[in-house]
Amino acid sequence: MHGTKAAASVVDEHVSGAEREDEEYADVDWDKLGFSLIRTDYMFATRSCKDGNFEQGYLSRYGNIELNPAAGILNYGQAKLQISSAGLIEGMKAYRGEDGRILLFRPELNAMRMKIGAERMCMHSPSVHQFIEGVKQTVLANRRWVPPPGKGSLYLRPLLFGTGASLGVAAAPEYTFLVFGSPVQNYFKEGTAALNLYVEKVIPRAYLGGTGGVKAISNYGPVLEVMRRAKSRGFSDVLYLDADTGKNIEEVSAANIFLVKGSTIVTPATSGTILGGITRKSVIEIALDLGYKVEERRVPVEELKEAEEVFCTGTAAGVASVGSITYQNTRTEYKVGDGIVTQQLRSILVGIQTGSIQDTKNWVFQIA
Repeated sequence: MHGTKAAASVVDEHVSGAEREDEEYADVDWDKLGFSLIRTDYMFATRSCKDGNFEQGYLSRYGNIELNPAAGILNYGQAKLQISSAGLIEGMKAYRGEDGRILLFRPELNAMRMKIGAERMCMHSPSVHQFIEGVKQTVLANRRWVPPPGKGSLYLRPLLFGTGASLGVAAAPEYTFLVFGSPVQNYFKEGTAALNLYVEKVIPRAYLGGTGGVKAISNYGPVLEVMRRAKSRGFSDVLYLDADTGKNIEEVSAANIFLVKGSTIVTPATSGTILGGITRKSVIEIALDLGYKVEERRVPVEELKEAEEVFCTGTAAGVASVGSITYQNTRTEYKVGDGIVTQQLRSILVGIQTGSIQDTKNWVFQIA
């Protein structure tokens, strides 16, 4: 576990004592928590200079931000995927344990993923230390918004985007790193029916040489219409095929996918078009510890018919069971419910994240 005295002292300078009472909860009906934005108290921000170094960050009241009309994110963020100022996002959660501790799960991996994405997009990036400090300060300032144990989590959204003015097609001269949070349940709420996915045959999610392997904002806008159409037909989400051949599964709109076949668990390899999810990585490690064989490789879409179970992983999704997948008007159903591999992996992961299972891997980062 890691200490937080330095971060707490910074927060104390900005947040009144009344809003930092350790046992105080925000006025929220935690039993009705969904996955939508709830305005919290504070957000964290820092800005890079032209030399690429980020200045000391600060907390401010949650609210609108001011941008130059020539800011890179406004002028090129939704243009070609190669444009450097598209912007990067991260997703992570703060959990409240039964003992009252507030925990982060493997935040250094989120920080490293943002750095890798920034290199790909020619952007300045905060250091791993700066990233984690910004996240810690955001959580501490909003600790009353961390749900009670078992009621959800504080979803954290670190953002990195070009705010320096530039009229030409070029990397922005300055960037802003911003962190805000919102209390949520899982994106696919536990206790609801298992997911039913639709395989999209025409529109791919990512292309070789593009940005599918980094968490760029430009990855999400192009698939919104595909998701809308699928949901209008009663599907939970969309499973995409590779752009090169159209024969291999890749990922769901915002989650990785796994197939269970006996003692073997199969998932598409992260070969440049698939995001290397932190939940994905953790589930693979847990599965290997339990004695399962894990294969990371190309997965032909026809292999969906051979699976006994299918599940999705992601920070927002957690570990979510898939009940069925429809491909070329053929629906394949999978095991769900108690006693399945998916449930076993989910229980261990959530136990580690919330502190109810001993963390032997130093994955949990205590901040309060």
